[in-house]
Amino acid sequence: MHDKRAHPRVPLSVKLKIWHPDIGEMALLTKNFSEGGLFVVVDPEGLPSVGEIVQGQVQDTGGEMPIIKMRIVRVEEDGWGLEDVNESSHSDNV
Repeated sequence: MHDKRAHPRVPLSVKLKIWHPDIGEMALLTKNFSEGGLFVVVDPEGLPSVGEIVQGQVQDTGGEMPIIKMRIVRVEEDGWGLEDVNESSHSDNV
């Protein structure tokens, strides 16, 4: 199978806080990052689906990290693929 990703993935596990109106706040771990997004480990059962917008913030860095809007672009049995949302090209609200 050919990998169609635009950016290479880097394995990296960090704590990430996610917010969504339907689920409130969740603390998750990332599996990997790329320039275009990240993958978080979560049981997706009953959680928002592809196309939904969530907000996320990396935790435990020793300082306040920015809150980033991300779109769920892939759902697998072990988690979500999240894509960074460019504020200038999307008007979705969380």
